[in-house]
Amino acid sequence: MDKAKIALGVLCVIAGVAAYYYFSEYAVVLRVLMVLAGLVAGAFVAWLSQPGKEFLAFAQEARAEAGRVSWPTRKETMQTTAIVFAFVVVMALFLFAVDASLAWIVKLTTGRGA
Repeated sequence: MDKAKIALGVLCVIAGVAAYYYFSEYAVVLRVLMVLAGLVAGAFVAWLSQPGKEFLAFAQEARAEAGRVSWPTRKETMQTTAIVFAFVVVMALFLFAVDASLAWIVKLTTGRGA
């Protein structure tokens, strides 16, 4: 029975997308509302199944877990971002130096150097 509910939910989403293209002469706002209606109907039908209820419980637990995470302060975020940018600049300069050196060596070995 749950597979049938999930399949019906997917069909609702497909019907919403199909309606978007079938009613191409209507305003875009109405067509987008058809897609949204298909998504809402599909989500509601899927929510009635056991996997849908398990997913909802998982989503609620994940949201609660995200609330318990200690997020960095603005100052910590800015400092970390500055460190990352500095590292990127240093690596870019290093890779440029390696590339230029290898290009110079290749020019010398092939006889194309000035």
